[in-house]
Amino acid sequence: MTTPLIKLENIKKIFYTEEVESHALSDITLTINKGEYLSISGPSGCGKSTLLSLLGLLDTATEGTYSLANNDVSNISKAERARIRNQEIGFIFQSFNLISDLDVEENVELPLTYRRDINKTMRKQMVRDALAKVDMTHRAKHFPSQLSGGQQQRVAVARAIAGNPLILLADEPTGNLDSKNAEAVMELLDQLHADGATICMVTHDPRSAERTDRRIDVLDGRVIADRTGDRTIVMSV
Repeated sequence: MTTPLIKLENIKKIFYTEEVESHALSDITLTINKGEYLSISGPSGCGKSTLLSLLGLLDTATEGTYSLANNDVSNISKAERARIRNQEIGFIFQSFNLISDLDVEENVELPLTYRRDINKTMRKQMVRDALAKVDMTHRAKHFPSQLSGGQQQRVAVARAIAGNPLILLADEPTGNLDSKNAEAVMELLDQLHADGATICMVTHDPRSAERTDRRIDVLDGRVIADRTGDRTIVMSV
């Protein structure tokens, strides 16, 4: 039995610049179930990164409702959005976003230091567990500049999963990697999903999209297709 984790209903996102309105998203209605592994694909400028930003509470919709774990998060305060991002959403970015003067262990630990529900002993154990999952324990005291791109992304994944989030949001996670390291990162995401993680990934790479169980196609700010296995739902536009 599927359990809805995220529900978007009639989401619109409009960017205003002087007298120009840019409609980035139009009437997006989407449900993501717990344990799903899905990709969002489409051409540059289609709205897929905007959609991921809304899912991650990095931005808010102009219209529509967003429910996360049965809680309406459409119009919550900035402070509450920050708390939910920190505790319930794990982010994996294309550019890794590691802090250069912190070592691997400190980078992974940093988001956890803002959580009042976790003490220092718990934090240290969560960091160790996360680094073990991505096979980077042996690099715990190294700095980002001492790591390859693939290793940096593995650390970024460890940082994302350390707090046991409800969902992992990955924005072009292999975009800055060569084919070998890209494959290693995708294998890591595959394993995390097999272990129970809910993952939503934006990607322009069809090979990465094909690895996911569900594939969402976006064009001109609208979902135009929703594919699961051999089943495809084509949306009217």
